[in-house]
Amino acid sequence: MQAQSPNIKSVFSLKRVLIPIAIGIGFSVYSLYASNFDLSVLKGIEVSVKYILLALLCVVLRDLMYIIRIRILTENRLSWLDAWHVVMLWEFASSVTPAVVGGSAFAIYFLNQEGLSLGKSTAIILTTVVLDEIFYILFVALLLLILGTNLIQFAESLPFDPMFFFFVGYGFIIIMTICIMLGIFIAPHGIKKLLVKLFSFSFLKKWQPQIEKTGDDLITTSIELKGKPFGYWTKAFIATILTWTARFMVLNFLILALNPELGFHILQQLLILAKQLVMWVILLISPTPGASGIAEISFSAFFKYDFPEQTNAAVAVLWRAISYYPYLALGLIILPIWLRKMQVRKQK
Repeated sequence: MQAQSPNIKSVFSLKRVLIPIAIGIGFSVYSLYASNFDLSVLKGIEVSVKYILLALLCVVLRDLMYIIRIRILTENRLSWLDAWHVVMLWEFASSVTPAVVGGSAFAIYFLNQEGLSLGKSTAIILTTVVLDEIFYILFVALLLLILGTNLIQFAESLPFDPMFFFFVGYGFIIIMTICIMLGIFIAPHGIKKLLVKLFSFSFLKKWQPQIEKTGDDLITTSIELKGKPFGYWTKAFIATILTWTARFMVLNFLILALNPELGFHILQQLLILAKQLVMWVILLISPTPGASGIAEISFSAFFKYDFPEQTNAAVAVLWRAISYYPYLALGLIILPIWLRKMQVRKQK
């Protein structure tokens, strides 16, 4: 199933890209202003260069595992350079769109432009979603088993109950993952019929054509993924485990970098990971581009006892400077190069 692709430049016009970047940076600056951030509090703080380097290494490992995973899932249809372009543009799209929207729809588009059929592109991105959610579900369950109620004893200063949002989000992720897996592997035709039936009511009927297309994509995805060998799934899931572990360990190493006297204690590191898992669900429902502002505010609430006094806002910016802002810069550099490559490819 191959759909007519929209004009690339109309999708990624400079105006459409710069506005969300400005909004995102604006929210981050405001969060610093609202926290009465004072640069002088950073003077005299002991910093471990070793842990800073480990944090940067985790950023590189995270992206490398994303690239390896996308090559595994495309069965090496993409070169290393093309896979890097797709991953960086996917991260860029996630950084300039509201967190609740995410960059998955753009990722399908990027893969489709790289020469994969729309059905295969949809199948690959849906597979990454399922693998990510399975990792999250299992990792949270493991930490709950190890830490018990210690998982929920933090972030009391937020103006809302973070644990309510966490458990609602966790339950939603479980339900969504089950539905996707049922739709892909067991009854794609049945799920399509159910969706079309639900949207046959008069107040929903205007969305029925889109739902029918979604059903067709689901059936195509099922055909693409059924019969894949065990090794295909094993390698993809190992890459998923490594990329998410590296993503979360960035913050663990930043905390150790600013508190080198703490030492690496496994239960303490697991508690920091648990806090990130709760915060991650909250960031998923953020309406701001890349969860800007919400990320910094939530960070200060969750980790205010893990850093030297009054440094939370500065560390939040450092964390975002490593894990968020580089993708804005890389996206702005890579996007025009990739657009030119797509235009040249279309002219051949």
